[in-house]
Amino acid sequence: MTRPLFTLLALSALLAACAPTTRVTLLPQADGSASGVVVSTREGQQLLTQPYQVAEVARSGSIGTATTSADQLRQSYPQLLSQRPPSPEKFVLEFEPGSSQLTADSQARLADIVARAQARAGGEIVVTGHTDRQGSLEANDKLSLERAQSIRALLIERGFKAALIDAVGRGEREPAVPTDDEVAEPRNRRAELLVR
Repeated sequence: MTRPLFTLLALSALLAACAPTTRVTLLPQADGSASGVVVSTREGQQLLTQPYQVAEVARSGSIGTATTSADQLRQSYPQLLSQRPPSPEKFVLEFEPGSSQLTADSQARLADIVARAQARAGGEIVVTGHTDRQGSLEANDKLSLERAQSIRALLIERGFKAALIDAVGRGEREPAVPTDDEVAEPRNRRAELLVR
């Protein structure tokens, strides 16, 4: 009786030594955009770039790779997947030319955007200001930051915690609609709010 028990214990120990200590699975982005993660140990690193790629880190630090599927993940980790936070939500507000004053249409949509942002559990917001290509690069950098900061101030006035809102300016570098220099494009005069 002791011999089979010893064999069973030895087999269990051997299997435990082979089991990964860490498993990283790259999930797809809700919007379908590309993503990736680097898994690093003292033995090396592995880049995951495709949805459902898996990196399995052994006790030795070696990294093996595998692939899984959405169905396999749902079967293996139903409770964990049910706790995933909702995908970030993006809103766009537009501005009058050369100013940090919202257009009338954006002012009208602001209350709905604030209500939707307040309904989310996370509460972190990144406000990114943008400009069209009229004016100098330096002036547009300044104006884009002013736009982001004005939206941040509006959100704080409506009860959002200041520590949870970042305001950044991108100037004319990331146009919604590519144009030539000195072209006035209303859709580029915007602030994007990413609510997480």
